[in-house]
Amino acid sequence: MKIDDRTLDRIAELARLDMQEPAVRAAMLKDMQRVFDFVEVLAGVDTKGVEPLIFMNEEQDVLREDKARTEISKEQALANAPVKDGDYFKVPRVVG
Repeated sequence: MKIDDRTLDRIAELARLDMQEPAVRAAMLKDMQRVFDFVEVLAGVDTKGVEPLIFMNEEQDVLREDKARTEISKEQALANAPVKDGDYFKVPRVVG
């Protein structure tokens, strides 16, 4: 697939990117074209008989033991709060 200026403009619009500068546009166009070319190469690889990779290693769900502990006191947490009300953080109202 060939990436043209129109496609680049649409992607920039969807991603909310500013690509007005010609050097930025040229670099982005080149990089995106390389990605699409690589995907086309991958699409041409014969994968019949290849099992899908689900996990990168044999271990599954390796999690630390869940232990409740106090890392910081309430007073320490509230010490850096810009605005507080007693034992609570005070934040601007979000819902009207």
